[in-house]
Amino acid sequence: MTDFKRIALVANIELPEIGESIRRLISFLNKNGYSLLLEANTARIIGNTDLPVFECGKLDAPLDLVIVVGGDGSMLSAARSLVNHNVPLLGVNRGRLGFLTDIHPQEMEEQVRRVLSGEFILSSRFLLEVSIRRAGAVIGSGSALNDVVLHPGKSVRMMEFELYIDDQFVYSQRSDGLIVSTPTGSTAYALSGGGPIMHPNLDAIVLVPMNPHTLTSRPIVVGGNSDIEIRVGSRNELHPLVTCDGQNDIQSEPGDIIRIHKKAQPIQLIHPVGHNFYETCRTKLGWGSRLGASDRES
Repeated sequence: MTDFKRIALVANIELPEIGESIRRLISFLNKNGYSLLLEANTARIIGNTDLPVFECGKLDAPLDLVIVVGGDGSMLSAARSLVNHNVPLLGVNRGRLGFLTDIHPQEMEEQVRRVLSGEFILSSRFLLEVSIRRAGAVIGSGSALNDVVLHPGKSVRMMEFELYIDDQFVYSQRSDGLIVSTPTGSTAYALSGGGPIMHPNLDAIVLVPMNPHTLTSRPIVVGGNSDIEIRVGSRNELHPLVTCDGQNDIQSEPGDIIRIHKKAQPIQLIHPVGHNFYETCRTKLGWGSRLGASDRES
């Protein structure tokens, strides 16, 4: 894992600061003798004409490391595209929040150097797989590192659905939808919907109702190996959307069956030494720091 020789750079947002970080990384890694590849869109962003180029969905050569430059959305996209290639991901944060991309641009070369020398923390994260069946046939599928969300799209009308877990009926519900989240995604949309914060190491899935019509409908945490089934109400006038990580939409129809379960292949995320989930929460979510001496004495 520490023998990083072939390294790919990935970015999917065209911003000046991202182009600057990519060029700095290329210069640093070239000076230190690493073999570099650029994802196709990344190469276009910086106008590359020299380094070899690949597409995430069509990777045909082994990689030792992928460095993702951007925000959490860039990392989510890279994770979905590369999960089956068993290559670890390291994130440089040029976005807003940065729960998944935690190397700061000001420290980029030094932090990357330490990672390449073997000073890092490896975190295994599971993804969710979703499929939609209509009349017994699969009409759509996808995967998500953060969450799978059933929602009404542009409509403000409620939908009806039934929820089953491991073939056991849980409830029927009228609401704006349902968020099915991994621990990784618990600090994202699920948190906004009132769900719990889950440590990334947990083997669990949380289901968070969106504006349910009954006050007793609360988030449910289930085992990570649970099979989740959502049956879209046949009397719905809506055509709800199923969204993976807020990026890929699949349209459902009344009577469709949505099945969600853990993906067999996890993704490996690399963090610098000293990475602390609770410190990240304090920084990103504005939690209080330790009380001062005068506070403790009073």
